[in-house]
Amino acid sequence: MQKQSFSPVEQMASVTSKIIEDGATVLTGSGLPMIAMALALRTRTPNVTIIFEAGGIAPQIPVLPISVSDSRTFHRAIMATSLDCVMSTAQQGYVDYGMLGAAQIDMYGNINTTAIGPYERPKARLPGSGGGNDVGSLCWKTIIIMQQDKKRFSRKLDFLTTPGYLDGPGARERAGLPEGTGPYRVVTQLGVMGFDEATKRMKLLAVHPGVTIDDVKANTEFELIVPPEVSVTSLPTREEIRLLHEEIDPSHFVIR
Repeated sequence: MQKQSFSPVEQMASVTSKIIEDGATVLTGSGLPMIAMALALRTRTPNVTIIFEAGGIAPQIPVLPISVSDSRTFHRAIMATSLDCVMSTAQQGYVDYGMLGAAQIDMYGNINTTAIGPYERPKARLPGSGGGNDVGSLCWKTIIIMQQDKKRFSRKLDFLTTPGYLDGPGARERAGLPEGTGPYRVVTQLGVMGFDEATKRMKLLAVHPGVTIDDVKANTEFELIVPPEVSVTSLPTREEIRLLHEEIDPSHFVIR
């Protein structure tokens, strides 16, 4: 793998900021999802409506909030409401994208943010669902941003916190989730994954510059679908890197 002049986090933020179209409504989680959406607002999608779990709708995000309940998620917002209002908005079908982080993911896009190891006596206790289950269950498309290795891209989750396509085609609908919803993209330090329409299994769409398909396979425990053509993502621009360091995360809370 070739050495690049930008960090994996900068690459992931840049790529994710380009996935969502201008004018979309996005329910955004903490950390890298916030970074990506703040970058999108300042660059190519100024008319995206960001919604935060605690109730901030369309804030301007002066600098990176520490969490989805940080007071800065209400900065110059068009509406300051509540968690139940936000989730009912998603339940009514008004939220185009949900954006989440994850500790583990499987081939169907199910994610774990609860525990590593047996739930009763885990090796690590994670933050849990928060609004993650609601986001993954109710938003039309879910984007997951996370690190990729064999422990994280796991054949079997230690705990299922947020549903993806569960065990395959039709499973979400059988579980009572809205038809047409589900995982859309997974962005990692290695590339971008989507989901096969017929099987609902994860497939490789693009690798980042300097990353090979073999690198991605070596960091995935399950069998990843690899189509005949896999694209290469674009590099972060100097302006994007400047915005990330100087305006979005000047305290280097996420961007190192």
